Amino acid sequence: MTTASPSPDQLLVLLEVSRAGKFTAAGDKLGLNHTTIARKIAALEKTLGGRVLARAAGGWELTPLGERAVGVAAQVADAVARLAPGADDPVTGSVRMTATDGFSAYIASPAVAELRQQHPGLAVELITVTRRALQQRSGVDIEVVVGEPQVHRAEAVRLGDYTLGMYASRDYLARHGAPTTPEELARHGLVYFVDSMLQVDDLDAPRRLVPEMQDGLTSTNVFVHVEATRAGAGIGFLPCFMADRHPDLTRLLPDYFRAQLPYWMVLRPDSMRQPAVAAVVDALKRKVAESRPMLMGTAAPGES
Repeated sequence: MTTASPSPDQLLVLLEVSRAGKFTAAGDKLGLNHTTIARKIAALEKTLGGRVLARAAGGWELTPLGERAVGVAAQVADAVARLAPGADDPVTGSVRMTATDGFSAYIASPAVAELRQQHPGLAVELITVTRRALQQRSGVDIEVVVGEPQVHRAEAVRLGDYTLGMYASRDYLARHGAPTTPEELARHGLVYFVDSMLQVDDLDAPRRLVPEMQDGLTSTNVFVHVEATRAGAGIGFLPCFMADRHPDLTRLLPDYFRAQLPYWMVLRPDSMRQPAVAAVVDALKRKVAESRPMLMGTAAPGES
């Protein structure tokens, strides 16, 4: 008796669903409707004798059988790509990643820009968000988060650290005086994240260090923190690599008010099989390593 084998077409559909996380998004990429995607996945599952996808909060997640099938599918996709015109460069296609606002602007963006000079067929979707690593990462190839992630069926890699400190604008200090002790600092308003919406435990440092300090202006976006501090809304607890770019900001009590936090990268088990994802991962690692003085707040003036 001959055992049926999955068709390359079905495997490529599964590969796209694993990357997009949803049938509709995968269908848009492949030029197929939702029904056709569902039919091909059902046929693949019948051939393999088990489920390759499971429902998740954000869409579809691979089962262990699906992960094995996607590993084969990636090899099929690579073989097909090598037949395309101008296919000498395997680093092509789309990579989707999520990262915090500051990391996205000052690490990921220049890293991707440099990478695309070498690989113009690469496209990167960069979604900015500050949250814990997802347990179900449908449709995301790379996540960059603050703090060590607690994840299952994923690879977590520590990228490096960065430093935060208390900053105020020179105009603000001229009007309100420069605090010289933690007790004096507590009398000023804090510019920072919205406490009730903060999803990352490691980012609660200012409220632990100065519990008496009242919120002045809060936001979910770190660029708002920087600009609000520059505008004199209060004293901001800011990443040094963002604040040190602005000569109108002064760092306060650096020996007392500082936090060193880690950036971690989380990858789906199948992600590194994709040359484009592997190239982006390597580019991020290199950029973090070369940016260490900036991230740690030890770069000389003008080097941020």
